[in-house]
Amino acid sequence: MGIPRGRRRLAMAVAALLATVAVAVIGYRVLAPAEVSTVARAEYPAAARPAAGVIGRLPVAPLIVDGRLRVYAAHRQVYADRPVDGRYRTSPYWSYRRWPAELTGVVASGSTVVSRWSDGRLVALDASTGRVRWRADGPAPARSTAVVRRTGAATVWNPSGLFLANRAGGRTVLTVTGDRQASGVEMSSGRELWRTDLPGRCRSDIGTTASGQLIGLDACAGPATIEFRDPVTGLVSERWRPPGGPNNLVVTPLGCRTGRSECLALRTAGPGDAGGRGWLLDSGEPLAAPALDPAGVAVVGEQAVGVVDGTAVGRSTRSGAEVWRNAGLGPARVLATQPGRVHLLTETNDLVTLDPATGRLLSRCTLNVGSDGTGWAPGAVWAEAGYVAVERLREPVDPDGDDQRYYLTAEAVILAAT
Repeated sequence: MGIPRGRRRLAMAVAALLATVAVAVIGYRVLAPAEVSTVARAEYPAAARPAAGVIGRLPVAPLIVDGRLRVYAAHRQVYADRPVDGRYRTSPYWSYRRWPAELTGVVASGSTVVSRWSDGRLVALDASTGRVRWRADGPAPARSTAVVRRTGAATVWNPSGLFLANRAGGRTVLTVTGDRQASGVEMSSGRELWRTDLPGRCRSDIGTTASGQLIGLDACAGPATIEFRDPVTGLVSERWRPPGGPNNLVVTPLGCRTGRSECLALRTAGPGDAGGRGWLLDSGEPLAAPALDPAGVAVVGEQAVGVVDGTAVGRSTRSGAEVWRNAGLGPARVLATQPGRVHLLTETNDLVTLDPATGRLLSRCTLNVGSDGTGWAPGAVWAEAGYVAVERLREPVDPDGDDQRYYLTAEAVILAAT
């Protein structure tokens, strides 16, 4: 005796409903917004003091935090490994993931690591444990059409719209900008200090000054003008144009401590690098600094360092007077700077580190590891805490090539201690 047709239809409807509910539950668990924090289970490592030379090679760009950890960026993850002078990348010391948001930038100050996400969320992590210190909602990041390469160098070494401003008394403000808004966030607590509307893509960010002001370039109404914004109040304190400067300015920050934060100077030019001029950033209006006019000159402390006819030359940024010269390096160019060090790269890919105050040689090493050789071109570069990391690109460089063609090897980043 069969099941009555009415009951059969009811049973089929119930089964279909249960299947739909099951699929919905599974879909929610897979696709629902989520975060996964895997904290450290080992002791916080001591700061390393490796001898000068190549430490190793890595597949992704490291941000060295607190002199103890290497922090990396992935598509939806920020994570750290140790030791800081390890030859290869190791298993994560801690990890933080979010879904479905994408990681757009990472900055660090002391033992605090702040990640920015595509939905505008800011998440601060304790570098020693990986635990969340605070969360905040910041401005939505600017839309970008730039290619995101596999090393993540742009995310950790030059994050768009994330700048640190150090104020008197050790107070650090994180300034966060997008297309339409900017805000200032207390680094220690995540408390929002201010938020303001921006005019759109006709305005761009340059960096922050050593005194903490946010530098912007406003081309929305009339000739391009440089603006300086107070990081604590968010108010524009000054608008400035170089005397006799072109209407379309190209502005390059110089002498920045990390990324484009805490910069000592600017270089302004017109399209095609026409009429380049250097300017020191003091508390008031920028001061003309002719020693910074040539492209390729770097600023470290009170010195402007460049290479002239194969000789490294240090000049006073204020007077332009020559302070030192080092003629024993061979053909080279300035690669990167950090407080107390200026790094040059020779034509044979030797990394030469000089004392910027005296020109004295601090270290020299060939940027080679294993059997990789030195037949490569430098890509993105980062220098801090006595370390230098360089992307190695396959020659001839093809900026439109895929990652396999673009990079020299799978472990494209070489890391050296200086």
